[in-house]
Amino acid sequence: MLQQSGFGIAITGSGAATPTAYLDNQSLAQLVETSDEWITTRTGIRQRRLAAASDSLSSLATAAAAEAIAMAGIAAEELDLIILATSTADDLFGSASQIQAQLGARQAVAFDLTAACSGFVFGLVTAAQFIRTGVYRNVLLIGADILSRWVDWSDRRTCILFGDGAGAVVMQASECDRLLGFELRSDGSMNNCLNLGYRGQPKSLVEEVSIGQGGYQPITMNGQEVYRFAVKRVPEVIEKALYRADISVDKVDWLVLHQANQRILDAVADRLHIPPEKVISNLANYGNTSAASIPIALDEAVRQGQIKPGDTIAAAGFGAGLTWGAAIFQWGR
Repeated sequence: MLQQSGFGIAITGSGAATPTAYLDNQSLAQLVETSDEWITTRTGIRQRRLAAASDSLSSLATAAAAEAIAMAGIAAEELDLIILATSTADDLFGSASQIQAQLGARQAVAFDLTAACSGFVFGLVTAAQFIRTGVYRNVLLIGADILSRWVDWSDRRTCILFGDGAGAVVMQASECDRLLGFELRSDGSMNNCLNLGYRGQPKSLVEEVSIGQGGYQPITMNGQEVYRFAVKRVPEVIEKALYRADISVDKVDWLVLHQANQRILDAVADRLHIPPEKVISNLANYGNTSAASIPIALDEAVRQGQIKPGDTIAAAGFGAGLTWGAAIFQWGR
């Protein structure tokens, strides 16, 4: 598709980084009452990568970013913008600027974007607007999360699900527009279904003046509600994005969903009539890595030769907020 006004977008490089340590289901069964059979049949997850206390989100994100920049064939100094999609920054004020410094991307402005497991898709659409208006030409988008910091490891409803990692892509201005269509949605009325909430206690400063101080509590989730939401809303939003792209579902080469649960992946593909061989899935090895899951899966499929230049990809994220969204794009220049 030739962009008639402004600039088109090409996604020219990808990268990923995950911690070396992993926790498989058999080991997890030593922490909570569960089993490998129970977890795999309900989620498809067999192990998850976990960051050590000495690891940082910025170091994982920087490693993934460096791979994406190298694949795109540009230098870090050529980047105009860095967007970090994360809910677990090292610093509550944001970690994108730390990554900018670690990469040596001196010309790039950098900021964090928070949309939980939808963060990468929301970031992709956000980055596209800067390119399409001609403001920036080279954008680095990173999805990264270390959710193990915020998991209650005695809660078997959540501790079996989450892993840590980072994935990245480079997006560049292009004469041919490879971002074909998108759709983003939010529904705050369902916010209580998935939370990583702040809880404070009153603290008196002076007479008649008190504040709240505290910290963030472990992740809580209503798994059944999130499942029902995902299998209904994700196919809808992909269909809407396909409509905006003016292509039919049979033209999709690969479905790259947020890697939350294999049953969700299967249900979404079935409702869209997308055959299983077109569904990218690596959650068995990584678990749910939140904003990192789509770019990690994308990068792995690219490097294994599954996804090739020109292939059409339907990507969709969904999660806390609740938020969900889809983007239809072609890989490569």
